[in-house]
Amino acid sequence: MSVLKTILQIIGGFTGLYLAGMMIYQLILGFFGFGKRTKDYEDHDPESRFLVLVPAHNEEKVIRDIVQNLQEMDYPKELYDFYIIADNCTDRTADVVRELGANVIETRKESPDAPTGKPIALRKALEAIGDYRSRYDLMMIFDADNLIDTNMFREVNSQYLDKDKPDFIQCYLGAKNKKGIVAWFYYTGYTLTNRFFDLAKHRLGLNCAIGGTGFAMSTAYLHERGGWTTRSLTEDFEIQVEATLEGRRILWNHNTRVYDEKPTSMRASIRQKIRWGQGHWFVALSNTGKLFASVLTGRISVGEFLSLLTYMYSITTYIAAAVQLVVSIALALMSPGEPMFTFSLDTTLFGLGLFVYSYMFLFYYADRKDNNIRFSLRTLPVMVGGFAASSIVGVFNQVVGLLRWRDQLHWVKTEHAIDADDEQIRNIAPVHHKVKVKAA
Repeated sequence: MSVLKTILQIIGGFTGLYLAGMMIYQLILGFFGFGKRTKDYEDHDPESRFLVLVPAHNEEKVIRDIVQNLQEMDYPKELYDFYIIADNCTDRTADVVRELGANVIETRKESPDAPTGKPIALRKALEAIGDYRSRYDLMMIFDADNLIDTNMFREVNSQYLDKDKPDFIQCYLGAKNKKGIVAWFYYTGYTLTNRFFDLAKHRLGLNCAIGGTGFAMSTAYLHERGGWTTRSLTEDFEIQVEATLEGRRILWNHNTRVYDEKPTSMRASIRQKIRWGQGHWFVALSNTGKLFASVLTGRISVGEFLSLLTYMYSITTYIAAAVQLVVSIALALMSPGEPMFTFSLDTTLFGLGLFVYSYMFLFYYADRKDNNIRFSLRTLPVMVGGFAASSIVGVFNQVVGLLRWRDQLHWVKTEHAIDADDEQIRNIAPVHHKVKVKAA
């Protein structure tokens, strides 16, 4: 019994140190997300040529909005082309696109058992388009349920030209809907990470994350890679890791937004996050050795190494927290003469303060700065409930994702049919929040 107790104490101590280290890292990184956001690039006249791809599988309910959105972008029409990829559609997605006078590429599986999904649709579309390298400077990808600020191409063009043509630019990831506890938690999560993760990293000169939609990729780099070659269920994370390991630059743009539809049911959220977990584990486990090799050979900096390593294994915090709880209960049961849980005022206040700061205060700060939304007590119950539900379900999602990490062929579609909550988003108006241009 004493040997088992010692082992449990070691495991508990290790997970405790690990969680503390991850928390300290996030707190330090978050400090660089405070302050007024400023444009760190000068405005440039339209020059960059855009290829825009929108993968869509049975999206007739929402495809009309993004097609009309892309037709009304504030950018010279001769400098961008967009294609809707009707991937294995059995509804009227392709017909709706044609009725609106837009380009559509229809892709089909070679056989009933052939794999499908976004990466395969993108690869087939690029093959159909042909010589994208000479015709376009940047490729942008959006999801079929998205809405886009009409100034996006102008902002990306300016940043691309002003920052010596980086390989990637990721735009602010906004929420199309936030009603309900599930959608609200997505909204709070993205509001937090946009400012205190991606903007903070950008200010430190580190690569930000690629979010799967609303990002621009250099066609020169795309061609160098041999086209769209990702193989995981999280193609965005995969290409982010591979590009970072090669020393490529991924910039963040906080001045223009893509609005993504969030799940509204717990079931849909669980399925989506299990898929994300599967892909994330696959990419992390497949590239850890390469990450260490990249920093040891000087291809990436120590800061970039730590930034990517912590992001690759950030999903382990759910599992580590669950292990910590189980170990604590087991140790308490092994000491029957002692109370299972002891109350410490100092520890309780510290934990409560940490939660209030890292989750609630930072969110309300970002929501005020970036969305012009003031603090409201009415949102507290939804926030706390969403956090509790997400924490519990998060353990399940990541464990299942880990167990299925080798399976990257079975993709489950998230249904889309929701209109935007906010009138400004519905009108597809560019979001301007008195952004200051940094003096040269």
